[in-house]
Amino acid sequence: MRDGDWLTETGAQIRGVLKVMVDAGWLPGGAAVIGTGGMWEFVAVGRIDGESDTAPDVAYDVASLTKVMATWPLVGQAVAEGLLDLDAPMSEYLHAEGLPGARVTARQILTHTSRLNPVTWLERYVGTDQDLGEAILADPLEDPGYQYVDRGFILLGLLLERLYGTSLDRLAGDLWDELGMRSTTFGPLTRSPAVAPTERRLPGAGPAWGVVHDEAAALMGGVAGHAGAFSTAIDLGAFAREMLRLHEGGPGPVPSSFVRMSWQPHVDAGQRLWRGLGWLITPEGVVYHNGFTGTSLFLHPDSGRYVGVLTNAVHYGRDRVGLGDLRSAARSALTPQAHGSPP
Repeated sequence: MRDGDWLTETGAQIRGVLKVMVDAGWLPGGAAVIGTGGMWEFVAVGRIDGESDTAPDVAYDVASLTKVMATWPLVGQAVAEGLLDLDAPMSEYLHAEGLPGARVTARQILTHTSRLNPVTWLERYVGTDQDLGEAILADPLEDPGYQYVDRGFILLGLLLERLYGTSLDRLAGDLWDELGMRSTTFGPLTRSPAVAPTERRLPGAGPAWGVVHDEAAALMGGVAGHAGAFSTAIDLGAFAREMLRLHEGGPGPVPSSFVRMSWQPHVDAGQRLWRGLGWLITPEGVVYHNGFTGTSLFLHPDSGRYVGVLTNAVHYGRDRVGLGDLRSAARSALTPQAHGSPP
């Protein structure tokens, strides 16, 4: 299928699913970007709340997309600069000698095989004098195997700050500027129609608006390696386009070799999925990541096509009805059958 036809068809599919979700009252609205090469198309359906329409330049809390939009590329940058060895134990960078997690490596964190505690629960450290990085490594390790863990990316964010001697939001901001992502930032953002609110946690109170939805990231001041970033459909498309270009060997702030290595299967993640470094990989060669608030980014390196979706699916509650169908439509649009090529 020609690029222009694929863009039009995929845009119509995503728009249709979003409209069903909005009309059913499952979420206020959402925006999406569909692109390939130098072409892209935007979709915007519904509103950010009860009043203001959504648009491709509305900022959404991307939740765990922070892992792959901030922490993952910064790790690749640190590796290229000789500041970080993916296979060196954390004890080489943090005061962790004698702690259960002293031998955990960055590679294990990126592949979610670190055995760190899967329960984020940072509240237990509030009011103590314990360094957060060391506290994470002090907890007993889980049994060996694959298990998705936020704590590892929290730890990587803290580690990056120590390696570079500056804050994670500044490091990420410089990276995003270099990638042409002018509207991506950590919060807080001013409450306005240009920002989509997330969940109303307390009946009778207002929703979280311009501040991070993730509780652990909120405890860390809104800046963390696993969550906290806000982005627009326009910037999500710019990020996808740049990562695909780097994958093909183009110059940029993240080494092409790191991107290619990250998009190769490393660990069996179950359900016919593999985990690369940070990203999930499907049998069709689609690489992707999701965010709890209702966000996703899917890329197909072989075709150079991508679909990014931003919603505030938690606005009416955490059931996020219909979100699976939206993500399935985005992923299916990137399968070989959708490209008009053999499976």
